[in-house]
Amino acid sequence: MTIYRDETEHTPAVNDRICVDLGDRSYEVVVQDGLLDRIGELLVPFKLGPDTVVLTNPLVKRHYGARVVRSLRAVGLKPTVLAIPDGERTKSLKWVAIVLNELLRRRYERKACLVALGGGVIGDLAGFAASIYLRGIPFVQVPTTLVAQVDSSIGGKTGVNHLRGKNLIGTFYQPKLVLIDPGTLRTLPPRDYRAGLAEVIKYGVIADAPFFEFLEQDMDQILKLLPAAVLRVIRTSCAIKAAVVSADEREGDHRRILNFGHTVGHALETVGGYRRYRHGEAVAIGMVVAARLAERLGLADATVATRIRTLTTRTGLPGDLPPHSASALIQAMRQDKKVQDRRIHFVLPDRIGHVVVRPVEEPEIRHVLTSKQPIT
Repeated sequence: MTIYRDETEHTPAVNDRICVDLGDRSYEVVVQDGLLDRIGELLVPFKLGPDTVVLTNPLVKRHYGARVVRSLRAVGLKPTVLAIPDGERTKSLKWVAIVLNELLRRRYERKACLVALGGGVIGDLAGFAASIYLRGIPFVQVPTTLVAQVDSSIGGKTGVNHLRGKNLIGTFYQPKLVLIDPGTLRTLPPRDYRAGLAEVIKYGVIADAPFFEFLEQDMDQILKLLPAAVLRVIRTSCAIKAAVVSADEREGDHRRILNFGHTVGHALETVGGYRRYRHGEAVAIGMVVAARLAERLGLADATVATRIRTLTTRTGLPGDLPPHSASALIQAMRQDKKVQDRRIHFVLPDRIGHVVVRPVEEPEIRHVLTSKQPIT
């Protein structure tokens, strides 16, 4: 799949409104600067009840909470802001229960709306809570981190982590709308911004070789947050994600390509206790490992892994495995929700812009995990 371009303009042929086509559950992803100040008016057509909970974390609340509340109040909604701690360890049943208790305490009804204002943790937790409160209430994604804007806010995957693995408890539950204001990236810590670029690189590898080439050529502009480059990154990534989800909502087959880099990435997060790595950092390492596996299995030549590692390290992301036990990583992979018939499946790039999904035997995985030779 390629997002086709007008090469004379050097911009992607996608606009600021991208449709996730799922029949009666379809919704739009809107990407515009200054969108935080228009959230209220964009929710009016949905005829929601006045009760609205803005779920966020303290830092995002400080930066953007007042703007969002002002926008919601301007159209007659009655927002309440609920700030919960930041970080992957908050993605737990404990914090879901806290959110549900607050909704119940306020006696909110089925027309109440949850607005997820924050990164992937907030979006996943808010979506999960919305999906199970009164058997489902509306929710809206307002992602403020790059990884949430280009990936986790789109597609309806919600959920929390378990001690045995990442995202093992959750639902498929689509938002009413995804509203992306690229301006929020200006307050994002550089490490978190770079981590989000791992998911962007992923899209180039799995579906769009020209987009990958654009990333190779213009990464310096992207890292400097130049508006035109950032808009192209977000809109192209969202268009690819929307197309994949529209074709396969519940990860029956094709959607599994979005897991490129995540088999090892999730294992690294689990083994590290969700403390050592940002999600994108772990995915970056996982993409390189998957490319090396593809090379070892004869699916790809060495240039594929080399280009992926070169781009990730140029982005400021890790490209090599840290000194973890291969056995611990494999054990974590066995718990991953992508395991089928007790076999570990990998998304493997056979070339830039195309991947295949294959089960890989553990001796092959162990060989790559224990190899000391870096890719050059």
